[in-house]
Amino acid sequence: MKRIALFLITNLAVILVLGIVLNLVFAFTGVDSRSTGGLLILAVVFGFGGSFISLAMSKWIAKRSTGAVVIEQPSNETEHWLVNTVRAQASKAGIECPEVAVYDAPDMNAFATGMNKNKALVAVSSGLLHNMTRDEAEAVLAHEVSHVSSGDMVTLALIQGVVNTFVIFIARVLGGIIDSAMSSSDEESSGHGFSYFIIVFVLEMIFGVLASTIVMYYSRQREFSADSGAAKLVGKQKMIAALQRLQQGAEPNLEGSMMAFGISGKRSGGLFMSHPPIEKRIEALQAIS
Repeated sequence: MKRIALFLITNLAVILVLGIVLNLVFAFTGVDSRSTGGLLILAVVFGFGGSFISLAMSKWIAKRSTGAVVIEQPSNETEHWLVNTVRAQASKAGIECPEVAVYDAPDMNAFATGMNKNKALVAVSSGLLHNMTRDEAEAVLAHEVSHVSSGDMVTLALIQGVVNTFVIFIARVLGGIIDSAMSSSDEESSGHGFSYFIIVFVLEMIFGVLASTIVMYYSRQREFSADSGAAKLVGKQKMIAALQRLQQGAEPNLEGSMMAFGISGKRSGGLFMSHPPIEKRIEALQAIS
């Protein structure tokens, strides 16, 4: 219920902010919102704007949706180990130490988020801490630090922005063509009717699903890269052992951007999977000399 409420609040805030920005852009440029240029501006503002506002809010959303508690002052040996391990890995990777947090969940997982690699968040589940050895958990942390040091969150937001822009623009252009073709030739209209918005909505759904396969393909490739980065930080045998442990656990329940940068993702879905099959990730690591 909390995740649904946060999703609705976030999206309403994004729409409100981008609506204001769009009106200001049209006012200052004088571009007709119904022209091709106007449609392109709308697509860019909502395509990239939505993606980057979500990225800017990612740490806030992650903490509240998972209940992750940032370790400000370590209160036990495990928390000391977590903070010291992430700090050492971040230093080795050449970035500032991310915030380190723990969230209560039975599955073995962890995620990284944040719009700046020097102001990121790395969070681990209680299930991971209870079910993994220190070497395995160290490899998981290295995987997340590798995501951060590579700037994967920003790159994914850029790709999502490009994809969103094309989906919004093409859906509206085709929607206008289809709506005009469905209207009688002698019928004059000063604007788009209700049918136009229905057509655009349907087209955005269809194109959005197709476009998501591009984003998921990139996400899968970045998992191989993060595994490789973790192998450089802590050794490939530790990373392989961590992945083998994940194979034995339950399917993770992270969602959205947190799932994309978690150590483990859904194990089915084909082209819509955010993570490659674990066995393929292990094979890729074993092939590293």
